[in-house]
Amino acid sequence: MSDLFASAAAGSGTALGAQAYVLHGFALAQAPTLLQDIAQIAAQAPFRQMRTPGGRLIRVAMTNCGECGWVSDRRGYRYATIDPDSGRPWPAMPAAFLQLATAAAAKAGFPDYRPQACLINRYRAGVGMGLHQDRDEDDAVAPIVSVSLGLPAVFLWGGRTRQERPRAFPLTHGDVVVWGGVDRMRFHGVRPLASGCDPATGDCRLNLTFRKVR
Repeated sequence: MSDLFASAAAGSGTALGAQAYVLHGFALAQAPTLLQDIAQIAAQAPFRQMRTPGGRLIRVAMTNCGECGWVSDRRGYRYATIDPDSGRPWPAMPAAFLQLATAAAAKAGFPDYRPQACLINRYRAGVGMGLHQDRDEDDAVAPIVSVSLGLPAVFLWGGRTRQERPRAFPLTHGDVVVWGGVDRMRFHGVRPLASGCDPATGDCRLNLTFRKVR
């Protein structure tokens, strides 16, 4: 393991900003249950690669659960209560998901958090996510709660403009990142994933991203 990934001790926390934190190992105990729940969600709403409004294929495979799900196609980025692939509502958010998200948000200083959507991303080797802001939610203060499972990744934490150079933070299995309040609209991303094999997820990284939409 590189020095970058060896630098954060499990059970500790790293401040990214005034209202943004990495909670190292916060989801480790719940990880087996979370992975079982992801498999059940994907059986109902399979992972798929969506397209940007401009027609570009998004390399990260995605699915959703909760009251609504994030979707992207020629019509734009948006939240929808119906899975466009199946014509059915998205799978309900599992109790373990909701409990973890609310506990992590409270730990980071955001009590009474109740997400309405969980976007589930699947990264394979060579796949990352460019710097972006989460702008499709009506609530631009409530935190984003992001849970890492499986292969390690490097989280890029930027500023309030795309031009500001991001800092790099290692994320490993069970880490949770929470950002909201004054840090809610920071640019962020993920470096392309290195190849590997994780005992829990095989050749991929799974990421749960909880959002309060309205």
